[in-house]
Amino acid sequence: MSLVQSFDSTAEPRLADLGGKGASLVTMTQAGMPVPPGFVVTTESFDTFVSESGIAEEIVTELGALNPDDVAEVDEISARIRRRLTDSEVPEAVRTATKAAYDELAAACGGEVPTAVRSSATAEDLPDASFAGQQDTYLWLTGYAAVTEHIRRCWASLYTSRAIIYRLKNNIPDEGLSMAVVVQKMVNAKTAGVAITMNPANGDRSKIAVDASWGVGETVVSGLVTPDNILLDKITLQVVHEHIGDKHIELVPTEGELAEREVPSDRADVRCLSDEELTEVATLAKRAEKHYRCPQDIEWALDRDLPEGENLLLLQSRPETVHSSAEKKTEKEPAAAVKPPATAAPTGGIDLGSITASLMKKSG
Repeated sequence: MSLVQSFDSTAEPRLADLGGKGASLVTMTQAGMPVPPGFVVTTESFDTFVSESGIAEEIVTELGALNPDDVAEVDEISARIRRRLTDSEVPEAVRTATKAAYDELAAACGGEVPTAVRSSATAEDLPDASFAGQQDTYLWLTGYAAVTEHIRRCWASLYTSRAIIYRLKNNIPDEGLSMAVVVQKMVNAKTAGVAITMNPANGDRSKIAVDASWGVGETVVSGLVTPDNILLDKITLQVVHEHIGDKHIELVPTEGELAEREVPSDRADVRCLSDEELTEVATLAKRAEKHYRCPQDIEWALDRDLPEGENLLLLQSRPETVHSSAEKKTEKEPAAAVKPPATAAPTGGIDLGSITASLMKKSG
């Protein structure tokens, strides 16, 4: 295993090496999908770091008898582990490999460009468990020093209180757990959002649901805005239902960093995707579903720096987990034990206004 792996590498995108997010990005790049360039600091780098620094043994000891219901104790141990991860020296081999990969990315982009640094744990983005938001993502970082600092923060985020408790309560062992980190060219998004290749309100796989807002998609993912929500027929790509959201703010680059900017009412109250762009997003979501052979939850963006027709980029694709997990559970239950289905949402569309809201309600 290498210490870094570029997205366009011909090496096999192994989950154990690249984590869920990294493996997906490499897989999509190899499949010819429109993924912004980047590289993955592999789990080998993290494992080398924690082993040579002695942190690995400390983590085993700290977590050995931890009670997940004792929040104060979890917070204390989490803070100690993360402090060691951010303060300990990174091995020279890892630093050298990361710098070489960063320089290659800059050369491929025609010079230094803003980057996103994103955690990619080996237990995330799996069909049977959703780790979305469990570890850290950092956007619009400029320069190698900022990238390396935030790689370490991503490593440390493997041991946030929330992540530790989630693993303990879901019986996910720490043995063999590791963290890769994605470093990727940042998209200068004019519009961004998510799409899911089913109706998240009722699991109808004949539909595609799209959430979209102005600027960088973090406003959609984090719930900072009420996005436009559009439901399409998966075959014809005709709009079945749409709700125009109150997109009152957008995240845009300002003086070398992302900043919130108020959206004028003449833009906030209109759909932020043209009919052609909406069709492109839905088609890209279908392409991801076809490639992975199961319903997908994708993140996408339209880059304002690229020409129309070439500016739709795929930032992530992960298996849909809420309805898929429920279906698997139902299949395993005896017929008599299956509860009657809840009343379905109206055929016209998504009754909760957005994908994010629907999935939050479903997951409790």
